[in-house]
Amino acid sequence: MSQGVRSGPLLFTSGQGPLDPATGDMPAGFTAQARQVLANVEAVVAAAGGDRRSIARCTCYLADRSAFGDFNRVYADFFADCTPLPARTTVVVRPVREGVLVEVDAVAVLG
Repeated sequence: MSQGVRSGPLLFTSGQGPLDPATGDMPAGFTAQARQVLANVEAVVAAAGGDRRSIARCTCYLADRSAFGDFNRVYADFFADCTPLPARTTVVVRPVREGVLVEVDAVAVLG
């Protein structure tokens, strides 16, 4: 499985879950998982030569609708130096793996 695939100037990331790549552990709690997921997306984009300002669009998958407000805060904080914020679609889904509360995939525009 590819973590990201480049097509011309676009990078399409795979869905990034909340596992810490250094330890393989999943953070406890929604906010910690959301931060880890976005850090994982950023790492894939960085490996392809971009940074968080390269991200144009995210699709965000939440396991619980009540976490929407918390996710908005984490998302806004993560992209605080990006104007405008990347376009975003957020959907509520049943997690593929037990304990996963959030997953994000992204499209980045690379130079």
